[in-house]
Formats: sequence, structure tokens, C-alpha cells
Amino acid sequence: MLAPMKLFFDSFWRALAYCLRPQVILLSLLPLILVIGSTVGLGYLFWDAAMDQVRLVLESSIFVNHGWAWLDNVGWGRLKTVLAPLIVIFTVTPLIIIVSLLVVSLLITPVLVQLVARRRFSTLEVRSASSFWRSVVWTLVSTVLALLALVVSIPLWFVPPLILLVPPLIWGWLTYRVMAFDALSEHASTREQRTVFRRHRLPLLLMGVFVGYLGAAPSLVWASGALFAAAFVILVPLAIWIYTLVFVFSSLWFSHYCLAALAMLRAEANNTTAPVR
Repeated sequence: MLAPMKLFFDSFWRALAYCLRPQVILLSLLPLILVIGSTVGLGYLFWDAAMDQVRLVLESSIFVNHGWAWLDNVGWGRLKTVLAPLIVIFTVTPLIIIVSLLVVSLLITPVLVQLVARRRFSTLEVRSASSFWRSVVWTLVSTVLALLALVVSIPLWFVPPLILLVPPLIWGWLTYRVMAFDALSEHASTREQRTVFRRHRLPLLLMGVFVGYLGAAPSLVWASGALFAAAFVILVPLAIWIYTLVFVFSSLWFSHYCLAALAMLRAEANNTTAPVR
């Protein structure tokens, strides 16, 4: 029987290999099209208003005005021109991440789970315990809880070490809840789902946190779109696609891990060897 951490790394490399499949690459473009379409539409309607509101808040702040004076004195006055776009961008980034996660979870994950199950677990019995709407409710409730946690934790972001720990932990928890549930929803019974979650909670949470940190990387590309206006229309879609790829990878990672864990659970119950490849 594979130990949880051995299964952790085995499923990681398998997920990476599956990401190179043309079918998976094409699937990753679907959320990109949907998210870009909605982002461009909302940006067209609300970008100028959002920028004006942010600039108004900044100009009315005594603390910020002192900061402007200090930047002018040290020769960095031009940074003022990118602060408002950066604030708007980093404000909407969590929303982009959540929309990408929801699109992948609801539209792409079922296809990826079927791909993994068909190629590696063709003999794994389907004991469906979850309907489509139960999956939707689970995802929405988990997302709302994560958003609440983000809002509550905002004061902690101003403590330098915690800004690097708290948001990825929250994203990791959300990713773990959504991806693990979706990976097991079709094949596992309710009792089996609970058992896998209980036995493998730590590796699954580590997977979610890793994906949380991995999901922070596209923010650099996203922010570059504000710093280099000429490349904005290229860098922002690129960042969105990277977000999508991160979640597609995480979906494959959780699918490989959870289905293998389910196969081992049933093999343990039947005193047989898990039917995996």
C-alpha cells in the first residue's frame, strides 16, 4: 500500500504528465475564453469608474499624500501613476481566481476525473453519492467561507510574514475542499468520501496550499500588465490562462490522488490489491 506522502508525489508527477496532453490543453482554453470575455466586458464598463474612485480615496488620504511627498523627494514620483491601477488589479485578482476555480470545478473537473478514471481506474466501481447540484452547493458554500476568511484575515496581511502565509492557506483550504470533493463525487459513497477525507486530510491540505502558492505566481504577470501598458492586453490574458492551468493541474492532481486513495480503501476492505496503473 502506498503511504500518503508517496501517493502525494506519485499523483503530482502523473498530473504534470496529463497536463501535456492536447485534450487537457484544449480544455484549459474554455475557462480562458469565458473569463476573458467577462473580464473585458466588466473592465470596459467599470475600469474608469474604479480608477477614479481609487484616485479619489488616495488623494483624500493625508497618509498617502505624505507618501507622495516622500516619493517625490527620493526621485520615485512616477510610481504614483501605477499605484491606482495596481490597487484595482490586486483587488479584482481574488475574484478572477475564484471565477477560474468555479469554472474549472463545474465544467472541466468532471471531464478530467473521467479521463483519469478511464485510463487508470477502469475497474473502479461507480457508487455515486453526489448530484450535480450538491457539487454546486458544496463549491459555493466553500467559496463563501473562503471569502469570509479572507475578509476577516485582512488585518493580518499587514504583518509581513503573515501576508505570505494566510492567503495561500485560505486558497489551499478552498482548493482542497472543492477539488477533493469533485474528484470523489461520482465514484465514492458518502461514507467513503468521509473516510478518504479523514485519512488523507493532511496530504490533501498540503496539495491545496501548494496550489495556493502556485496560484500566486500569475499575479506577477497580472501586475506587469499595469506597469507595462503596451503589453497589458497580452499579459493579463496570459495570467488568466496560467490561473486556469494551475487549477486544471490541481484538478488532475486531486483526481489521481483521491481515486487512488479510494481504490486502496476498497482493496483494504476486500483484502485485495488496489487496481491502479
